[in-house]
Amino acid sequence: MKNRNIEKIEAITLSTLVVGVDIAKVTQWARFVDYRGLELGKALKFHNDKNGFDSILASIETICKNKRFDDVIVGMEPTGHYWKPLANYLIMHGIKVVMVNPYHTKRAKELDDNSQTKSDKKDALTIAKLVRDGRYYEVYMPQDIFAELRVLTNSRISLMKRHNALKNTITAVMDEYFPEIVKVFKNPLKGKASMQILKSCPFPSLILELGVDGVLAEIKKAVKKTVGRKKAEQLIEIAKTSIGVGYGLVSAKLKLELMIEELELLTKQLAKIETSMDLALVDTGYGEIILGIPGIGVVTAASFLGEIGDPMRFDNPRQISKMAGYNLVEDSSGKSKSGTAISKRGRKSLRSILYQMAIIMVAVNAEMRELYEYLKTRQNNPLKKKQALVVISKKIITVIYNLVKKQTEYKAELVLGEFRKNQIKQAA
Repeated sequence: MKNRNIEKIEAITLSTLVVGVDIAKVTQWARFVDYRGLELGKALKFHNDKNGFDSILASIETICKNKRFDDVIVGMEPTGHYWKPLANYLIMHGIKVVMVNPYHTKRAKELDDNSQTKSDKKDALTIAKLVRDGRYYEVYMPQDIFAELRVLTNSRISLMKRHNALKNTITAVMDEYFPEIVKVFKNPLKGKASMQILKSCPFPSLILELGVDGVLAEIKKAVKKTVGRKKAEQLIEIAKTSIGVGYGLVSAKLKLELMIEELELLTKQLAKIETSMDLALVDTGYGEIILGIPGIGVVTAASFLGEIGDPMRFDNPRQISKMAGYNLVEDSSGKSKSGTAISKRGRKSLRSILYQMAIIMVAVNAEMRELYEYLKTRQNNPLKKKQALVVISKKIITVIYNLVKKQTEYKAELVLGEFRKNQIKQAA
């Protein structure tokens, strides 16, 4: 099979116009070169709006007509989210768009003038020459249901960050004003009774003011069962000896009320997102297959597909692993040789999702747990816990890809394969 980099270089022919675009929020630059890297025409400065997009398209069409180019390939860096409208516009007009790694641009820009000077105009030319040399990767803008899943996944990640940050801030307030509350409620932010206490009487002075009956009445507003008296009595006892600070109580209570109100809103929003993810997962046609794997739930399955798009666009599971940054790298020179490590040059959120999957699967999936224990305890090159979880993550990718490709259900006896089973058996 032909090397992928060679295929990329061969795609740039005599009749190919290569365009490099430096993306920015307001003003962007484009440079045009041929297959040799020789610049064609003047650099184009255009705005990030419809008129600007029309101008670059007009410039491309003019150069193609004058120089008789048949093909066009436009390269750009994935700068935040600003690249997406232009990429979508060009793709809709039948122009191929590819991505260049910003790290490569940073390293290559000094080659032409031996200067570390940075400018958007200069970067555009560097990007064009990197594309000419085949140093790019295909852009993937998911469509249909996979586009919906990606938006839902990104929305959930954003909500979860805010949700967790808010919980940490609430915990910090309680640690300052009433740290002993965890002796009564192990996790005050879980459970109806504890949440009601946080809303109504979160501090020792307020609890003592209400007394047992008053605290019990507050608990019964959230929990109808008659089991709250013991909790109320415990709260009164620890409130008497609390080391929490006693200043700024009015403002602190208001702050707490507002944060809890926001936390409850975020919880409802997360529930809506997850319901939508469940429905979208079904529409992919892969939901039933992936959810049949013990240890994978709706959220992780939907998030996985949201990150990678349609699994069938990949030729093999190794491409998905590389997309996640799981490809191994080493640093060797002469007689010195470092150990191998994952590159981490890939989608960080995809690695996070796979890591969550791996943690759950080694707990509930017998095959993955067996492999995990073997990797940690094997005689030759035993792995640390995190290293073993990376291997499990890559195994999860392989299992999902093969099941989806073959449209078959999960079969425990086929997960490890005969070679791996013999390894585990010999190590036992």
